[in-house]
Amino acid sequence: MPHAVRDELTALFRLAGPLIAAQLAHVLMVFTDTLMMGKLGPAELAAGGLGAASYSFISIFCVGVLAAVGNLIAIRHGAGDTAGVTRLAQNGLWLAWGLALACGLLLWNLGPLLAYFGQEPHNIEGAMQFLSTLVFALPGYLGFMALRGFPAAIGRPGPVMAISIGGALANFVLNYVLIHGWFGLPRLGLAGIGLVTAVVANVMTLLLFLHLLRHPAYAAYPLRQGLLQPRLAELKELLRLGLPIGGTYAVESGMFAFAALCMGAIGSHALAAHQVAIMSVYVAFMVPVGISYATTFRIGQHYGAGRLLEARRAGRLGIGSGAVLMLGFAVLFWLLPEQVVGLFLDRHDPQFAAVVAMAVSLLAVAAVFELFDGIQTIAMGAIRGLKDGKTTLLVGIGCYWVIGIPLAWALAFPLGWGAEGVWWGLAGGLACAAVGLTLGFEWKMGRMLRPQPVADAEACLS
Repeated sequence: MPHAVRDELTALFRLAGPLIAAQLAHVLMVFTDTLMMGKLGPAELAAGGLGAASYSFISIFCVGVLAAVGNLIAIRHGAGDTAGVTRLAQNGLWLAWGLALACGLLLWNLGPLLAYFGQEPHNIEGAMQFLSTLVFALPGYLGFMALRGFPAAIGRPGPVMAISIGGALANFVLNYVLIHGWFGLPRLGLAGIGLVTAVVANVMTLLLFLHLLRHPAYAAYPLRQGLLQPRLAELKELLRLGLPIGGTYAVESGMFAFAALCMGAIGSHALAAHQVAIMSVYVAFMVPVGISYATTFRIGQHYGAGRLLEARRAGRLGIGSGAVLMLGFAVLFWLLPEQVVGLFLDRHDPQFAAVVAMAVSLLAVAAVFELFDGIQTIAMGAIRGLKDGKTTLLVGIGCYWVIGIPLAWALAFPLGWGAEGVWWGLAGGLACAAVGLTLGFEWKMGRMLRPQPVADAEACLS
């Protein structure tokens, strides 16, 4: 293996490893909340799930917008602009707080909209009870997502990993305390689950902020100085890149939401099998998500420093290594689907027999689309590293909504493929995105590396 390739791979995975662990810790928090809802009862699980789905869809868009913070910091870091890095980190916090306020007001007043979409009154009541405390997680959660891009983008992702794992464990313990009313504390039901998430999210952000203020590694970045003075130029720069990224996250999330609606129309067994299979895919997906962030930061650092050949190398290695790892998950889903489903359901219980059988068939399709899912998210990160969010949005709209959604519907209903047809539609949309985004990255790098023509004869003589 050439020396340059080995060095880049080492740097990439030194950055990706902690970021993957941080993503898996977030999954554990989501899983814990779902588990605690189930302990309250089936009615609370349904209502809490409705509230959680509403919160998730809105927060996914915000996380996409805030991804611009780390992207731009990596570029400024590569250019050696420490003052620019500091300003971006500070204004990333202001952007996070602004998004938290807007989304909190939306979620607080979501009840009439849920009623408009035909949700049952008791589910709306429970969902709003959950959201009444969960909205207070937004400043902390979005603040953490903005701040975590700072240390990771300059090559120090360890604190993000440590705080994320600690937060996941604290979320689990505190939920158990409130669910069972230990130490004389009241049993707060769904509101208690939301409250725990809010407390943990805000404490995580406070810990990360204090670490950035106190650790000598960040002495060149005085976050406290000028923090109370937001700068319009940096906010505009963040929104210019962040809004298309958030839009890309939203259209991809919309395709999966449409798939869930199709499964609900097919039947309850299909919907249950879909939930089990999609959770399996979601856990595996955290690996390429971590690699995607690492690829973004490595390319951003090279791009900011003017090292375009190294930027292309980082992108290719990120996409290639992600594809190899996702092939491993594909083999797992293909060879051991029943064991994977058994992590979520008792596959020996006769009442789950139909759900297990359908979930196993969906994992066979997942074995195909895992590869494409991994490639498309890393290629998306590679393009973002070049300070481009519009390309990812246009490819996302074309592949997810113009191809993926119609294909899922056509295969499931007119062609009669049912639940598997929905998942083959998802595979088609993701395959399109994987090809389109990879070609998009190569095209952009080719344009940047192409020798520029001399403007005129005088330039030639000069």
